Amino acid sequence: MTKSFISGLGKDTKSDCRVTFTPKNNGGNKIEVHSKVKIFFGNSIYELAENTLNQLGVTNCCLTINDFGALPYVLQARIEASVKTAYPELDKKSLPELKDYAYFNSERNKSRITRLYIPGNQPKLMINAGLYKPDGVILDLEDSVALDEKLSARFIVRNALRTLKFYGSEKMVRINQGELGLLDLEEIVPENVNLILIPKVETVEQLEIINNRINDISDKCNRKDPLYLMPIIESALGIMNAMGIAKACDKNVALAIGLEDYTADIGVQRTEKGKESLFARSILVNVARATGLQPIDTVYSDVANDSGLFASTIESKQIGFAGKGCIHPRQISIIKKGFAPDEQEIETAKKIVTAFETAESNGLGVVSLGTKMIDPPVVKRAIYTLEQALDLGLIFCDWRKGI
Repeated sequence: MTKSFISGLGKDTKSDCRVTFTPKNNGGNKIEVHSKVKIFFGNSIYELAENTLNQLGVTNCCLTINDFGALPYVLQARIEASVKTAYPELDKKSLPELKDYAYFNSERNKSRITRLYIPGNQPKLMINAGLYKPDGVILDLEDSVALDEKLSARFIVRNALRTLKFYGSEKMVRINQGELGLLDLEEIVPENVNLILIPKVETVEQLEIINNRINDISDKCNRKDPLYLMPIIESALGIMNAMGIAKACDKNVALAIGLEDYTADIGVQRTEKGKESLFARSILVNVARATGLQPIDTVYSDVANDSGLFASTIESKQIGFAGKGCIHPRQISIIKKGFAPDEQEIETAKKIVTAFETAESNGLGVVSLGTKMIDPPVVKRAIYTLEQALDLGLIFCDWRKGI
């Protein structure tokens, strides 16, 4: 009996599809399409399936598509996943057209106050993720994706990077651990991903393996755009090795902490007050700041608790974090509000920066504001405050005109 290979989450999965691929020895390709919109899009779905099979070099099969409103890039990914489940050694790809609007080039010091996690196998959540204006959209291939969906998610994320508009949000991908993560890199590094999150980093060697693979892939695909890394520290060993991890790679722009795994690793329950993780969070913040990286706090998992999220964000800011993960769009505005400098902080920062610029233009080595001398760290903090205010839209680039 011939075995069938399936890609898809099941019945009536909005903006997705379920693909069943059955290899045959002869007879050519037979394609069957089931869709509520078949009368409008049946021919285009059939044509896409036929082209995808041709690009993958498949000449004899039965392919059944149950469509629930999937966009072409999702259909293409699901077909490729079902084929490559049947033929794991197949090295051909079926790539959607690279859209101009999907291209986005990031910067090392870009604001990363909010980062929205999207499961890599749920395209319905990807399509409009950038409209919520997070600083980054994380297409997740790790914890939010079940093992039997890993391959499909990899192709869906790859195709999303080529076709979706992210509206200025940094395009991030969290890869899997170990060998699965290295396979993820093969698909996503060539596709204008801006930043890769590396989960459960414990040693310098782990990061070096990832970095070397990225360099090899970049050379092969002639990638020139910068690609940044954000190691996630999620264990006691990772915390104790944080300084080495931070310094291990010049692609690092941030260090993140994951507290669900960390608290499990040290044998305690994660609590609302977070006393059990204060040591780890403080270590990570100090290591990140000492090495010029952005320290990024963990997610707040109670989506319905707005006041709890705001209090957690305020604590993050007080400890020294520069951002926080989001698992729901409603968390974005709350986190931005929590990290935002208040009016007094902004006004004081403006005066300090103005005094510094005036002293510098007059060739003075000493900066003063009124009767107080201003140390370089104070100036640095004021500049950072104004950069935050600019990123959050609290002031404009020409704020000096109002001084």
